[in-house]
Amino acid sequence: MSNSYTRVILVTGANTGIGFALVKLLAERGHTVYLGARDEAKGKEAQAALKKDHGLTVHFVQLDVTDHTSIDKARDLIEQKEGHLDVLVNNAAVANKEFHEPSRNDSTDHRHTFDTNFFGIIQSTSAFVPLILKAPIGHRAIVNVTSGAGSNAYAAAESRFMSPINQWSYSCNAYSASKAALNSYTIALAHELIKEKIRVNAICPGFVTSNLNNHAKGGKTTEEGANYILPWVLLGPEDDDKYCKYFSSGQPFPW
Repeated sequence: MSNSYTRVILVTGANTGIGFALVKLLAERGHTVYLGARDEAKGKEAQAALKKDHGLTVHFVQLDVTDHTSIDKARDLIEQKEGHLDVLVNNAAVANKEFHEPSRNDSTDHRHTFDTNFFGIIQSTSAFVPLILKAPIGHRAIVNVTSGAGSNAYAAAESRFMSPINQWSYSCNAYSASKAALNSYTIALAHELIKEKIRVNAICPGFVTSNLNNHAKGGKTTEEGANYILPWVLLGPEDDDKYCKYFSSGQPFPW
């Protein structure tokens, strides 16, 4: 992990939860951080809180990953101000609106969840890759924030069939399916972009208590979760082999 170089970093879905905590950690280390949020009022409120409570200056950018126009405006703003982007953290995500066994789901909830968790990431990545290519070689990275619920290998293992996370994954199948799709996309993207010296990885912070799961008890704090993502954002020239990796809570995880 290289810290001496000041990076330009965009974190999507960052007005709350893990994204907000990650923005704080990065700003504390002196990086130029863009806090992306769909809701402008909430995003600016988060930006102000970092300044008031922690003395940290970050940049806010309105960014709805499901809206092409919003994505393009965010990209153009960062390009105009910075000239390049070193790291894109695809953190924006939503959970199921409803929870059912897979056989009782219709496509509505899946479409809603995939719009943000999968298609939104594809759209954002495609828009920002040209800006990342303008960054110095050695620090270019894309971090896709994923979930252990997206691991097909883990979910299918018979010994884990009745584990709590699998039971949750079944009732929250739209979310887990969207993360499995994201993992597959990450693999393809990583093998393509390593040719351009962009390291792409899928990183799961583990079970974190946040607004995404209605502040379910028993999880890590958002800052603890963000700390698992942090080193993958700050990859340096010495980390050439760190691409196409899937880590959960700091450990390699099966795709």
